[in-house]
Amino acid sequence: MNPTNPKHPANPKLDEETISTKPIFEGKVISLQVDTVKLPNGQTATREIIRHPGAVAVLALNGDRMLVVDQYRQAMGRTEVEIPAGKLDPGEEPEVAAARELREETGYVAKSLRHLRSFYTSPGFADEIIHLYIAEELEAGDMALDEDEFLEVSEITIEEAYQLMDQNRISDAKTMMAVYAWDLYRTTGRF
Repeated sequence: MNPTNPKHPANPKLDEETISTKPIFEGKVISLQVDTVKLPNGQTATREIIRHPGAVAVLALNGDRMLVVDQYRQAMGRTEVEIPAGKLDPGEEPEVAAARELREETGYVAKSLRHLRSFYTSPGFADEIIHLYIAEELEAGDMALDEDEFLEVSEITIEEAYQLMDQNRISDAKTMMAVYAWDLYRTTGRF
């Protein structure tokens, strides 16, 4: 999948034709709309769609450890241990955003930054796509957090990552996917 243009035809006979779109909410991070669509059988239906500018996530490896951040997530009502991540700025390329988010959230700069995969978070109702990168050959620096961003950075082993998953401290899809990708990389040398 091309990380900057993920849309591609897969099975046109299942496509739905958009008849109308009604904007409901426009926020700082997302917007919500209700689409009326024509189904493949000719009937109509409504679809509630969340629009998101897209995001990046970074599997940052410092030797045999992965960088993670622990931060409070209001939607979950608790803190969550996650890999560094954030939304794309308007017109920003995913690789640039990945380097920026890594530096802002952890202070680290990567000499090696490679795209692994791009994936949709919840395609049943949202168009958010996350571009997952691996960062290696890290150099420490200073964090540059947003004024409303509070987090703690740590480095964990693969065993600690699985323990945090067992404890439900790592429970978001992007971080779980990164842990599994890291484990695959460690055992096979490929992603």
